[in-house]
Amino acid sequence: MLDDIYNRRILELAADIPRLGRLEHPDASATAHSRLCGSTVTVDLVLGEDGRVADFAQEVRACALGQASSSLMGRHVVGASAEELRGVRETMRAMLKENGPAPDGAWADLAVLEPVREFKARHASTLLTFDAVVDALDQIAAKRQAA
Repeated sequence: MLDDIYNRRILELAADIPRLGRLEHPDASATAHSRLCGSTVTVDLVLGEDGRVADFAQEVRACALGQASSSLMGRHVVGASAEELRGVRETMRAMLKENGPAPDGAWADLAVLEPVREFKARHASTLLTFDAVVDALDQIAAKRQAA
């Protein structure tokens, strides 16, 4: 059954994570950490005035599942709206924890992570990148509201 979550596509994604590194001047940075497995994902985000991600970088110190979800985030995040990213995080959470459907549209390839729903102990590491991105978006929203 573990073969289902550590399949060839997951391992390919984990080995090819785009947008690695840090941004020099992000609008916000956020880190998400899984206490269970020790995985950590840190993201830097620049949000344009149009509410879409203009730039993104990430440091990923995670298991193959955290790496695979970060890989997919790195492929799709630039150009995505804050609202879209919040929705993707909630869809992923529901997919894993409530047997909900996989994301669709531009994010449909996240369906590769669907088998993780059977392994509750792996949910946190799979959701790290989504949680970090939403944390960064929340920071940016708070800064802009205060200005």
